[in-house]
Amino acid sequence: MKNEVHEEELVLWHLGNMTFHARTLINTWLVMAAILIFCYLGVRHLTSGKPGKMQNVLEWIVDFVKNLVSDNMDYSQGRPILSYLLTLIMFVFFSNMVSVIPNFTFGLLEDFHIEFAHLNKIFEGSFSEAPTSDINVTMALALLTIILVVSLGIKTKGAHYFHHFIEPYPVFAVIHAVDLLSKPLTLAFRLFGNIFAGEILLKVILMLPGIWVLPGVIPSVIWLAFSIFVGAIQSYVFTVLTTAYVSQAVTPSEH
Repeated sequence: MKNEVHEEELVLWHLGNMTFHARTLINTWLVMAAILIFCYLGVRHLTSGKPGKMQNVLEWIVDFVKNLVSDNMDYSQGRPILSYLLTLIMFVFFSNMVSVIPNFTFGLLEDFHIEFAHLNKIFEGSFSEAPTSDINVTMALALLTIILVVSLGIKTKGAHYFHHFIEPYPVFAVIHAVDLLSKPLTLAFRLFGNIFAGEILLKVILMLPGIWVLPGVIPSVIWLAFSIFVGAIQSYVFTVLTTAYVSQAVTPSEH
């Protein structure tokens, strides 16, 4: 057990006074590259006629996010955040999927003793770790969302945006402040907790004896399918809550 824990040790890169979680950083780069490729394939043969399959998928995602915005606020108010929401839902979903995609290095880095930047340790194991299983990533996304919410609230309402902190009575300012601070925490820990727990359970399943022979392969396939479902739901929830928070910030109060 001690050896297994040691193998799961974090691989850190140092640049000056900065420290980076190497596995998270590389997987984040891979996710960004996958999103760029996905979007490129979707717009490569862009047409207003009969669209291809990839264009259909991309247009469905755009329409899906547009409907989220329209359901929560006036579309003219939500249009400026459409690109952010599209990026957010794709980044979170693609990141969640990293943990269910097999590690295609097949341990070759370890076999050939490729130790450059500890790549052999970064890509060890049957599956990679999702960037969203790192609390630093989910907290960064949550803070970015709350900064966006407050900024849009101030841009839309000016100083009057802060008036809701003292409604219906000034004493409620403390409660509203706690509510604002709790939003990024719940956003970050909900996403992190679900994806991290899924990865732990997947590792436990893969450690079961006979997992790669029938009938052991059946529970692993079922769990992978469930993990994909959970990853999709979590990307949806994160985006919906972001949209709802923006709606609360920009929609005029009814009094």
